[in-house]
Amino acid sequence: MSAPAVLVHRDQELLAAAAAARLLTRIADAQAARGAASVVLTGGGVGTAVLAAVAASGARDAVDWSRVDVWWGDERFRPAGDPERNETGARAALLDHVPVDPARVHVMAGPDGPDGDHPDAAAERYAAELRAAAGPGGGPVPEFDVLMLGVGPDAHVASLFPGLPGLRDERPVVAVRDSPKPPPTRISLTFPSLRAAREVWVLAAGASKAEAVRLALAAGTDVARAPAAGARGRDRTLFLLDSAAAAELPD
Repeated sequence: MSAPAVLVHRDQELLAAAAAARLLTRIADAQAARGAASVVLTGGGVGTAVLAAVAASGARDAVDWSRVDVWWGDERFRPAGDPERNETGARAALLDHVPVDPARVHVMAGPDGPDGDHPDAAAERYAAELRAAAGPGGGPVPEFDVLMLGVGPDAHVASLFPGLPGLRDERPVVAVRDSPKPPPTRISLTFPSLRAAREVWVLAAGASKAEAVRLALAAGTDVARAPAAGARGRDRTLFLLDSAAAAELPD
């Protein structure tokens, strides 16, 4: 795993704009090198703000959106279109405004999906989709070019919360029950899947995230206490912060 680098921006607006520019460049570079790109999206205020900044960018057409595979790090187990779903926010902020290939937008199903009200089956279905995208001889998940994560005040990432069993699960995707943050039922990638990404970007804005960021970057932090401490990319890990979220970091 790569050692994290920290980039601090004055406020959330600048953070979102800078992350959007970085994301567009990274996607374009991946397409130039391999013909396609694979990104994992996150929800939350800052994650959605980044997608909105991508949509508003004059450089967005430098990307061939028909050759971008879109995945999610986690999803609330709610029906399609529910405002609590990360997918709903991503579509409104970006995906409805660019010519993505619907077949390359890989959605985590909710209770209205093919497996009904069975989140474990929905998680297994997503794992199978990831495995198919990895291709023959590949791993259980594709080598994502960029995987973005938000971080909660409790230092959770994706839907991997302190103390819950998903932290130790080796399967690529798990159902999460009894989430301390509503809604209680979710689907999430696990650490082996997160760490398969070439680059992991942890996005955090606001003073409520400062302690979580400090723990995530402190040497020797127990991942069971602060899951964000385990969010690392294979080639690169970036903590993209605003000044409030970085307030408890040493100079």
